[in-house]
Amino acid sequence: MKNKKNNSNKKNISRRSVLAGMAGAAGTIISRASNGQEIQTSENRPIAPDDPTKVTANQWSTKVGKRSVYEKYERDVRYTGTSSRSPLHRLTGTITPSDLHFERHHAGVPIIDPKKHKLIIHGMVERPMVFSIDDLKRFPAVSRICFIECSGNLAREADEYTTPQNICGMTSQSEWTGVMLSTLMKQVGVNPSSSWFLAEGADAAVLTRSIPKDIWNETMIAYAQNGEAVRPENGYPIRLLNPGYEGNSSVKWLRRIEFSDRPFMTREETSKYTETIKGGKARQFSLTMDARSIITYPAYPNVVEKGWIELQGIAWSGRGKIAKTEVSIDSGKTWKLAQLQSPVLPKAHTRFRYLFKWDGKETTILSRAIDETGYTQPDRKTLIQARGAGSIPYHSNPITGWRLKSGGDVVYRVEDWG
Repeated sequence: MKNKKNNSNKKNISRRSVLAGMAGAAGTIISRASNGQEIQTSENRPIAPDDPTKVTANQWSTKVGKRSVYEKYERDVRYTGTSSRSPLHRLTGTITPSDLHFERHHAGVPIIDPKKHKLIIHGMVERPMVFSIDDLKRFPAVSRICFIECSGNLAREADEYTTPQNICGMTSQSEWTGVMLSTLMKQVGVNPSSSWFLAEGADAAVLTRSIPKDIWNETMIAYAQNGEAVRPENGYPIRLLNPGYEGNSSVKWLRRIEFSDRPFMTREETSKYTETIKGGKARQFSLTMDARSIITYPAYPNVVEKGWIELQGIAWSGRGKIAKTEVSIDSGKTWKLAQLQSPVLPKAHTRFRYLFKWDGKETTILSRAIDETGYTQPDRKTLIQARGAGSIPYHSNPITGWRLKSGGDVVYRVEDWG
């Protein structure tokens, strides 16, 4: 009889009441539609009416999506707001979300009406022309996945409590869409004697850079980024894109291109973006970004445990594809080959992984990139020997590392730059 009574009680507990009890703690409401189907919805979102025609956008969908409230991503803003760094240690894959792409500007972000914006192409050409944004979009479109990196992308004064974002977060990767410069060159009839062009931006600084001929076949005028219009901070409505070259050469808010047979020696390539080297000399037009890598996990502020750890990071080179990435888990005594994650694209971030078993003893983990030309990412000592300790910090791509302390804390390996 006792068993029968218990069974009777169980029959009185409905599935709906159980679900309602479970949902209560999570702030969820269980309702029932006219067809008898149970509906679970947040208490902050209205329950859909029985009549589907009365469902509003606020109830079931929104015009613009957003991240979960549980996911927090932020760029790190530096230098009184003139730049910001991508959170490399928080990202997966190789594409940087557009709103997390790093920024660097010299006089703020201009507000430009795309209907009024024009691109002028003149100089050593047969037919100087003016293009509207709509004109550019009528030409065959192309897309390219590649990284952009600021040539000053290194926090040389970083302390051990520094994230990958703060060390070299001024690099990001997007799918860029636009029209090839070569297409526009045919329209205007560029003189074969031309060997440089000047790119000029519409920002308050009127940033200008001279671009040599050896990259023109890859140069693009980009109007879209990751499937949408280029973000204002990244050059809206159009920007120049020079894959593999230092970021400032991909002039944002592009408004003028002038072809010539010599460089223009502008402010941004004489007083700035020119590297002093040992012997009282300077290196100019060193535009190509050399091979580089950084471990993004484990890294500060991670805390790890003894046992198996999958080391992760990204590698890239302005010279072409990453051929291989090597890692060291014993402070540089030995180097092991890491696994490259597909796709491996030219002049693009490539993710690498390496599984190792940590014994719990303090050590330093390092990574170095080797590109398809054979160039190998150097250590700090090699860089100083080549350029001098007092060189301006452009194109500094040293091997970087992280100390795994015996307690599990992970901190940046600090080095003296002299």
